[in-house]
Amino acid sequence: MNKVLINREPVELFKLLKFEGLAATGGEAKIVIDEGLVTVNGQPEMRKRRKMMSGDVFEFEGESYLLELE
Repeated sequence: MNKVLINREPVELFKLLKFEGLAATGGEAKIVIDEGLVTVNGQPEMRKRRKMMSGDVFEFEGESYLLELE
């Protein structure tokens, strides 16, 4: 599992995809979320602006990412 360090909470889901380089742009991140390609804590997530907190886990393209507060 990959760790993602965040310096504040909450962080919107689409921004995490963009900042981690999993999507080239925020628009692309919103599209992959809309298409149901991202799960959060084991559940499909369709809300682009879902508020993510430390301890949340999201999955994309077979990789898992755990959020940790710096």
